[in-house]
Amino acid sequence: MDQQTEQAPRKRPPLPEWTLSVVEAFDVTPRMRRVVFTGDNLDEMTYRPGQALVLAMPLPEGGTGRRDYTIRSFDRKKRQLAMDFVLHGTTPSPEWARRAAAGDMLQVRGPRGRTVIDETADWHLFCGDETCLPAILHMLESLPENAKVHVFLEVGGPGDRQKVPEAFATSVTWVDRGGEEAGPNTLLLDRLAAFELPQGRGHAYIIGETSNVRAQRRHLVERGLEKSQISSEGYWRPGRIGGHDHVDD
Repeated sequence: MDQQTEQAPRKRPPLPEWTLSVVEAFDVTPRMRRVVFTGDNLDEMTYRPGQALVLAMPLPEGGTGRRDYTIRSFDRKKRQLAMDFVLHGTTPSPEWARRAAAGDMLQVRGPRGRTVIDETADWHLFCGDETCLPAILHMLESLPENAKVHVFLEVGGPGDRQKVPEAFATSVTWVDRGGEEAGPNTLLLDRLAAFELPQGRGHAYIIGETSNVRAQRRHLVERGLEKSQISSEGYWRPGRIGGHDHVDD
């Protein structure tokens, strides 16, 4: 009788580590701050728009905490990348971004993440709140100008809107909360319910507050999209500091 031996699960290779130095920091909107970094070997980084870095964020009580932030832009020749920080609350990441100055150092690992462009899709559907603007806008910038795109972006108000690629300007619907705080709601779900899915095989990128993402994903599955056609991640939950959720149900 042949005996089969169980194989131990493969361990993922460790993420590359990088030492970043702040070049500059400035406000993109009243509630979004961009920090531009450089690093001696950043020209060696391999990544896809939509992926994130794991930041070793300094904590007030000492030590560091892990925080995931999407790369907003990357210039290989200049060895520079940018990340955007939503300025909400007094948690460590926004506070660090508010004070960030040229020369400040930060240790990061990555990139990592599976919410990236499906290059085989006939059309692309993006849904997210302001925490997802860096990922969604960067992914839009990576698409060809003739791509078929539909975008629903939830923000606090008109002051939180950002410039989108000109080719897709008419494909973006801004959904304002009227000054209400971000959190579980049906604003984007209602927009999806009224949206007629295009013909062909598309791909949806659903990111934001976890419960909203889960509801939007389930809605699209009920509408006929296969689960493999939906990339969905919960970037945050009310009351939780750090971490994110893979939403696969």
